[in-house]
Amino acid sequence: MRGHGDSTTKNSWSGDWTAIKSLVPYFMEFKGRVFLALLFLLLAKLASVMIPFAMKHIVDALDSNQTQIVVVPILFLGLYGLLRLGTILFGEIRDTIFGRVTERAMHRIGLKLFQHLHKLDLDFHLSRRTGGMARDIERGTNGINFLMRFMLFNIIPTLLEISLITIILFTNYSAWYALIILIAVILYIAYSVILTEKRTDIVRQMNEMDNQTNTRAIDSLLNFETVKYFGNEDYEARQYDQNLTGWENARARNRLSMAALNSGQAFVIAASITAMMTLAAYDVSAGKMTLGDLVLVNAYMMQLFIPLNFLGFVYREIKKSLADIEHMFSLLGKEPKIKDEPDAGELVLNGGEIRFENVSFGYKEDRQILSDISFEIPAGKKVAVVGPSGAGKSTIARLLFRFYDVDEGRITINRQDIRSLTQQSLRSAIGVVPQDTVLFNNNIYYNIAYGRPEASKDDIEKATQLAHLEQFISKLPEGYDTLVGERGLKVSGGEKQRIAIARMLLKNPGIMVFDEATSSLDSSSEQAILEALSEVAESHTTLVIAHRLSTIVDADNIVVLDQGRVVEQGTHVELLEKQGIYSSLWELQQREARQPDELLSMANIS
Repeated sequence: MRGHGDSTTKNSWSGDWTAIKSLVPYFMEFKGRVFLALLFLLLAKLASVMIPFAMKHIVDALDSNQTQIVVVPILFLGLYGLLRLGTILFGEIRDTIFGRVTERAMHRIGLKLFQHLHKLDLDFHLSRRTGGMARDIERGTNGINFLMRFMLFNIIPTLLEISLITIILFTNYSAWYALIILIAVILYIAYSVILTEKRTDIVRQMNEMDNQTNTRAIDSLLNFETVKYFGNEDYEARQYDQNLTGWENARARNRLSMAALNSGQAFVIAASITAMMTLAAYDVSAGKMTLGDLVLVNAYMMQLFIPLNFLGFVYREIKKSLADIEHMFSLLGKEPKIKDEPDAGELVLNGGEIRFENVSFGYKEDRQILSDISFEIPAGKKVAVVGPSGAGKSTIARLLFRFYDVDEGRITINRQDIRSLTQQSLRSAIGVVPQDTVLFNNNIYYNIAYGRPEASKDDIEKATQLAHLEQFISKLPEGYDTLVGERGLKVSGGEKQRIAIARMLLKNPGIMVFDEATSSLDSSSEQAILEALSEVAESHTTLVIAHRLSTIVDADNIVVLDQGRVVEQGTHVELLEKQGIYSSLWELQQREARQPDELLSMANIS
């Protein structure tokens, strides 16, 4: 049991030092500012340590019958005021100088983390918990601010002040005064460190419950419509209540442990001050010290233990901040599974011929999705991939976009293996209209312009027309400025798909991928957009992943998948003649399409 505790403590300290070392490069960017801040910190502490001396001489002068009874107190009162002013003024200058260091560090770490999260692979983002991750980032950023300010400007100055006061008392008075201070400080710090280390697990549990509660709330609110569809408001409330109960219990344990910590610290402070003042009172009565000396000792004790008492709080918060920073930096430590090769080149599109050569892939070892897939999309041609649900159609688009790397075989564009290319150059050449379109919580104009942010308004309006969006936008009171809501929930599925199509058309890539791009449109809108897309895609290499076969009858080649394998290839006419899987799917969909008309005819006859 003891070994486990030692290991936990060791790991805790190791994690703390790792977090601190991670901050050093950001901390040292402004070396001049750091040096100046430390200089004013030293000046502030020297002024603070001199204040009790001024008080001592004021009291001794007022207590004596010397002739300079008026002049001396006035001089020391003036000095006392200057020292007080210097303590505050030097501290403010220190904070002002160092503020830029903290702000720049938070800026750079925040930007680096944001960029890193975008570099991580799709698998990470599909399994992440957005609410919990957001809280980790928020707490980590706040922790950096707290750590850089208070570790440098509270713990170090307090330890410096303790050292100066101990030396002053040892050299000017009895060694007993210095000994009492040293014993009190050692007991106080040891007690604080031991209990704070024991509280670390409680704090982490509290943070974990906080993450779970926040994640649950965000997940439920993002799926607001689903909750309403199934009438599960009470169920969601019960689940959220369970998370809140766990968070409440963790907070209660944290509060009790803090009470024990504060009580022990208060006992050490009270006992040491009592011992110090008892010793000082005895020395005054014995004539070894003046009243001014008694005031000086008392002032030093107050001056010492007020920040020391605060030091307990600061240490607890620093430990918490280090844990939060460690958690945030663990996100930076996650390596993306999809990386550019060191010698990765830029994609030379030059037409855009695409080949899948004996490609096999599975999301997990025991879940094979594609097996030995081979087909070609000639430059400027349109190839469709069809098949039953779960055949692996959408996986092909993800592999082409390199959200995942193939397990076997290779994918080439103009005979260049996409794994040998930079991801940026690959993805800039491909435009995608996904099956599940997600929009930014902004207006329609922003979401269309996202395809090419530098595009002119004329270009955006042209893309809008090609996507048959202009009539819809013209009916909106705010037009292009209409907000679409979070994830585009304020517009219909068909409108979202048209916005996604306009966004892709604005990008005008050499390679176009349509993954069930018109699945949310009615027949007339679908036909109009398909005609427009056919016109736009004439000079583009186009991959269409389709469920409705009527949308791809004009494809130059149709690849039929079944259980992750290519079972048929050919044009629409050729595949119908084969009387295989494609023919069966076509007949089934034609029959389904005729049923509404047949039912309507029967209703009219009756």
